Amino acid sequence: MNILVSGSLAYDRIMDFPGKFSDHILPDKIHILNVCFTINGLAENFGGTAGNIAYALSLMGETPTILATAGRDFEPYRNWLTQRNISTQHIKIIPEELTAGAYITTDKSDNQITAFNPGAMKYSSSFHFDAIDAQKALAIVAPGNLGDMVNFSNTYKRKGIDYIFDPGQSLPAWTKELLTDLISGSKIFICNDYELQLTQEKTAMAVEDILEKTKTLIVTKGEYGSVVMQRENNKIRSTDIPIAKAHQVNDPTGAGDAYRAGLIKGLASSNHDIIHAAKIGAVCAAYCVEVYGPQNYHFTYESFNERFGATFGEKAF
Repeated sequence: MNILVSGSLAYDRIMDFPGKFSDHILPDKIHILNVCFTINGLAENFGGTAGNIAYALSLMGETPTILATAGRDFEPYRNWLTQRNISTQHIKIIPEELTAGAYITTDKSDNQITAFNPGAMKYSSSFHFDAIDAQKALAIVAPGNLGDMVNFSNTYKRKGIDYIFDPGQSLPAWTKELLTDLISGSKIFICNDYELQLTQEKTAMAVEDILEKTKTLIVTKGEYGSVVMQRENNKIRSTDIPIAKAHQVNDPTGAGDAYRAGLIKGLASSNHDIIHAAKIGAVCAAYCVEVYGPQNYHFTYESFNERFGATFGEKAF
């Protein structure tokens, strides 16, 4: 199966402030804010939706193709991906830009101040689909360059390639018409419960209407698991997928991307249905939340199957 993963590549730079922001911000002077926070240190993690999804897929034995852009500082990230047998051939480098970066400062009360530089993500990537066999391909359109999200979705529909549409944090950027069009024709529309509400407000569509545009709606609900919804005989069938229990919860960053990777792995295996695929996603997400950073967890086929069996009473792969 040729798995196409489009979205963002980014450096996540996490900083810890040893105090509270509220002790240094005067409410009556907020209009002339000028503050400096001295941090304890900085931790850099590889991230971005495309990178996170591809990383998890590589742990499950897949060799996904990343369709994204990166900047002149991409070399360390490239080496990381290459060491994990993830091709970087179709990552477009924008030499005049830096790779997208999130700069996140967290205080002792878990308040956060984040600055995001889209950098190279402002530019569209490019990929020639002529050599892709539509019957042997599966794609995900994850949050990234908006032009790519539109162009790739349209290409997949035109070529008959099954694709998962995952708007995520890009949702505020879409008009009613564009968002409706991107959902239409997708194999799966996936979002969290807040994003579903935002989608419904933007498009004025109920769940029933969304399921007339896409074959399957998957809604993730954090600690409450996820739900898979499909239309059958003019009725909606909903299946609740429980979480796989984490040994400890350290950082939820990237858990949604891990879930999506597990889902894709299940769909790429012809003997697995959508429910089983969602269960694989749940277990993959559990590994992610146990560590800090979206690409710092590890598992083997054996350990994954063991954990999957303990949760769902069957084999994952």
